[in-house]
Amino acid sequence: MSRIDFYMLATGDLRSRWVMACRLVEKAYIQGHRVYLHAQSEADSLALNDLLWTFRQGSFVPHELAAQKPVHDAVTPVLIGHPVLPVVSADVLINLAEELPTGYDHYPRVLELIDQTETVKQQGRTRYRAYKAAGHELHNRDLSQQDAD
Repeated sequence: MSRIDFYMLATGDLRSRWVMACRLVEKAYIQGHRVYLHAQSEADSLALNDLLWTFRQGSFVPHELAAQKPVHDAVTPVLIGHPVLPVVSADVLINLAEELPTGYDHYPRVLELIDQTETVKQQGRTRYRAYKAAGHELHNRDLSQQDAD
C-alpha cells in the first residue's frame, strides 16, 4: 500500500501550488529520494521544468522531462511528465493532475497538493475517497493556517 499525503495550502493560485511542489521535490531530492512530478498537461510539464530551475535562489534540483528520457532511466533523480504515468524507478509521486493517476500505487509515497480553489478542492476530495477506498494510508498536512516553510 502507498502512503498518501494531502497538503492543504493557504492560497488559491496555481503558481503557489507549483512552488510548493518544487519545494517538496527539492526536499525529497535532498533526502535521497527519486521523484516523479506528474503534471496535468505538456504545457504544465514545461512550466514546471522551468520553475524547478528558478523557484528559489541557490536551489539545484537535477531534473528532466520524462518524455525526453527512456523509461528505465536510473540517473535523473527527478522526472516531470504527463498525462499517463510512465514506468520509472521513483519512490515519490507528486500529483498535480486533476485525476487519480493510473499506476500511482507503484509508488511507495504519493503527495497531493490541494489549494483553496473550489475545483481543486473538489477534485482532491474525489481522489481522497478513491485512495481511501483502495485501503491506502492517508495523511493530511494542513498548511492553510501557517506559513508553508
